[in-house]
Amino acid sequence: MRPKAVLGLLIPLAFAALFVRLGVWQFSRHEERKAWNAAIATRLAEAPAPFDALPADSGAVRGRRVSLAGRFRYDLEQVQAGRVSEGSPGVHLLTPLERAGTDTLVVVVRGWVYSPDARQVDRARWREADSVALAGYALPLPADGAAPPADSAAPLRVLTRAALQSRLGRPVSPVQVVMTSDSAARADSVPRRLGPPELGPGSHLSYAIQWFAFATIAVAGGLLLFRRALAAGRAAS
Repeated sequence: MRPKAVLGLLIPLAFAALFVRLGVWQFSRHEERKAWNAAIATRLAEAPAPFDALPADSGAVRGRRVSLAGRFRYDLEQVQAGRVSEGSPGVHLLTPLERAGTDTLVVVVRGWVYSPDARQVDRARWREADSVALAGYALPLPADGAAPPADSAAPLRVLTRAALQSRLGRPVSPVQVVMTSDSAARADSVPRRLGPPELGPGSHLSYAIQWFAFATIAVAGGLLLFRRALAAGRAAS
């Protein structure tokens, strides 16, 4: 048996082993995603808890339903650009909430409004009450990231705590709240409330199937080349 033929078989088999390992890893990621989605779904089904009762762990915050009260600071309101709803361009309105007894603002995502360029919007049109008691679900706010635009009037694209604090000039909570109270159809002057976070399965399972398919191809191709090499060796001898 020619060493070259053996080597030609071992290389595809080594790749096949690698592909199988990657497929198993993606499958484990798929199972982790399922467990994570189940945990978030459970949190979203619970009754709202007071905002101050949220756990400190950012991973344990995501998706928890909360209630809080305070005063909307429309003068500090920010716009997040490039938000799409049902195929239409728009923005999210980010309204800081001021609470009694603390100077830390909670950024509330009040909802989506239409904007032709997905950047500019008449914020005054979308004002609601000043003093509110609202419910929603919590999302961690990343500490830092891309710097905000130098123009303080320009909309934000990436939300970070550092960017918001530089814009607002006040401490900002590491948790933002997506407002869901009074989410039913409302008058045109009220932002469209956002629904619960999407809990899709992700692409891990399809990736796992692809890696297993690559492993099968590698084994089949390696065996085919090995048989051809043996046949050629017999013919040469």
